[in-house]
This record gives sequence, structure tokens and C-alpha cells, in this order.
Amino acid sequence: MSGKRAQAATHSEALPQKPLTASVPLAAATDRARSMRIFATALLVAMAGLFLLARHFAGTHPAWGYALAFAEAAMVGGLADWFAVTALFRRPLGLPIPHTAIIPEKKDRIAETMAAFLQANFLIPAVVARRMKGMNLALAAGNFLAEPKGGQSRIRAGASELFAEILESLDPERLGTQVKAGLKGQLDKLEVSPLLGRMLAAAIADKRHLPLIESGLRWAGLTLEANEDLVREMIHSRANALLRLTGFDERLANSVLDGLYKLIAECIVDPEHPLRRKVEEGLHELARDLAEDPAMRAKVEAIKRDLIDNPAIGDWWQGVWERLRLSLIETARNPDAALAGQLGGALSELGKALRDDPVLQRQVNRFARRIAVGVATRYGSQIVQLVSETVKRWDARTVTDRLENAVGRDLQFIRVNGTLVGGLVGLLIHFVESFG
Repeated sequence: MSGKRAQAATHSEALPQKPLTASVPLAAATDRARSMRIFATALLVAMAGLFLLARHFAGTHPAWGYALAFAEAAMVGGLADWFAVTALFRRPLGLPIPHTAIIPEKKDRIAETMAAFLQANFLIPAVVARRMKGMNLALAAGNFLAEPKGGQSRIRAGASELFAEILESLDPERLGTQVKAGLKGQLDKLEVSPLLGRMLAAAIADKRHLPLIESGLRWAGLTLEANEDLVREMIHSRANALLRLTGFDERLANSVLDGLYKLIAECIVDPEHPLRRKVEEGLHELARDLAEDPAMRAKVEAIKRDLIDNPAIGDWWQGVWERLRLSLIETARNPDAALAGQLGGALSELGKALRDDPVLQRQVNRFARRIAVGVATRYGSQIVQLVSETVKRWDARTVTDRLENAVGRDLQFIRVNGTLVGGLVGLLIHFVESFG
């Protein structure tokens, strides 16, 4: 066990220790409250010393009477305020005096009061709308984003770094599988056939199919020219002996090839050629069948499912996604990358628009006000309940320490003021008695 503890201690020492910056303000407030408490107590002790000294020399000079009155009243005021301040947080001297240790004893009531105050003054929709009416959030955001080396640069750098870290932290294989599964699920829900039918119909209506037909005709002509010998061989092999003997098979092959070349050329030159019309009619019919024919739609869906379920398609998509992920990480890590520049430019343009366009400012401010009012309306009670339950879950010592650290220095000033004011009142009373 000792070996494990030593190893754990060594490991904890090796880990980088983060500075506790969040606790610095709290520690500073605690130190200031403690210093002020010591000063107030020292002042009270000094008044007690002055009281003893003035009482000892009371008959030697009239001034000692004033000092005695001042010290006596100062001790009374200081002790009274010490009791009042102490009674807020704990029982003075540990004595079970009624109505002391108010904050620890009334912790739940304080939590409910805080929650009610928060809801009554901040989370009522009318209050939220009134407070936000005079705020120009859009202008503030525009000034923040429009500064090249200010807000938008920090947002751009932070967003790029966060994006890269998220992509790096995720398991590439698992993420690719999830993306692939999500894509497959979406494609399963998507009915492709009507979509293809509408796309084809729109292309035909806009005459975008004509270049495809002409390209197909030219491709057919080039293919025929490249395979002319094969066509002649096919005609020769299918001709009978009489045709081959008389040489008509070669003339037949030439006639067939010439006819095909002529047909293709006429189709290319004449947009109203009957063959082209037949092709267009076929495309119209195909578009209609894709959109309306159940049998055609079923065939297309079957082809789609076969493609989706094909392992080769899945492996291909996995590789595409991994290359895309690595490219995005590299782009985000590079401060001069196009992604950073585009994001920075977009943020800058957004900031300038928010800063310079009053109409856009009004729209954004109105939207923000509606969001805030909606949050207050829907979640106001949950927010105050969260505050109340959080304070109720704190133990009494935690509540006492936090409140005392927050206002302790000011409360110790009350003790100091009580001591001094009490002494001045005692001095005034003695002065009146002396001339009464």
C-alpha cells in the first residue's frame, strides 16, 4: 500500500498544476475582512485601555472626565455593534442567545427570499422586456466583431481550435461508421425515383437535355468510326455465300455504314429530326414513369438499396470521410488557412452590418428581446428554483463563510463606526452635563 501511495504521490507531482486563479478574489476578500476584524477589535481594546487609564486619573484634571466619557460610550457602542454583527453569522461567545446565528438558522428562508427577489426583479417577462428595451445588443456585438484584432479574431481562433480538438478527440473509425450509418438512414428515408423524375422533367423543360443528346450523337459517330472494321466483319460473317461470291457483302457493308453516318449527321444538324423527337419522347416518358409509375419507382428503390448495401460503397465513403476529417483538422490548425480567413471575413462582415445598419440592429435587438422574454416566461420559475435549491443544499457553514467574506469588511466598518460614534455621543452627553 505504501508503494502505491508513493507512486500516486509521484504521479500527482508530475502532473502540471493549474494556478487557482478563481480562488484569488475569494482569498483576497477573506484577508481584507480578517484585517478589518482585527482592527475593529483592536480599537475596542484600545477604548477599554483608555477607559481604565481615564478612570485612574479622573480627579487630576477635567479633561480626564471627557476621556472617560468618550471611552465608556465607545466601549458600549463597539460591544453593541460587535454583538449585532456576530449575531448575524454565529452565536456570540457560543451562548444560546435567542435570535442569534440568524444566517445559519434562517438559511432556507434566505434562499427562498433570494429566489423570490430574483424572480420579482429580473425574471418577470415585463421586467426583462423593459430592461432590454434600452439595450443595443446588436451594436455592441457589431463593434466587438468588426474589430480585426479584437473580438472576431479571438472568436475565429477559438472556434478553429475547438473544431480541431473535437475532430481529433473523436474515434475516426467509430465516427466514420456513425456518419455512414446516418447517411444510409437518410438515404433509406429518401425516395429517389420521384426526385429523379422531377429533376429530369425540369431539365427537359429548360432545354438542358439538348447538349446531352448532341454529345450522345457525336459519341455514337466516333464510336462507329472507331469500330468500322468490326461492323464490316459482322456483315461479312452474316452474308450468305452468294453475296460473298458476287461481292455484294462489301457493298452492303458500305451502304450500312454510309446510312448510319448519314443518320447521325442529320440528327446532329436537324433539331427537328424524327429520331431526336423519339429520344425526347422517351425522356418525357421516363420522367413521368419515375415520378408516377409504381413499378419504375420500385425498380429505382431496389437499385438504390443495392448500392447502399454494397460494402465497396461503404469502404469508399469511409475513406472519403477520413480524408475529409484530416483535411479539416489541418485547415483549422493553420492560422493562415482559407477556413480561418473565410470565417474571419464572415465575422467581420457580420460585425460591420450590425454596426452600420440601424434596421438590422432593430431586428436583432427585437429578436434578442423576444428570446430573453421567452426564456423568462418558460424557464423563469425553474431558474429561481435552481437558485433556491442550490442555496438550500449548501451547509450552514458554507453559507455563513461566503456571506461573511462578501460583506465582512463592511460589517467590521460598522463596528468601527459604532465605537467612534458611541464615543462621540458619550463625549457630547458629558459636555452637556458639565454645563447643565
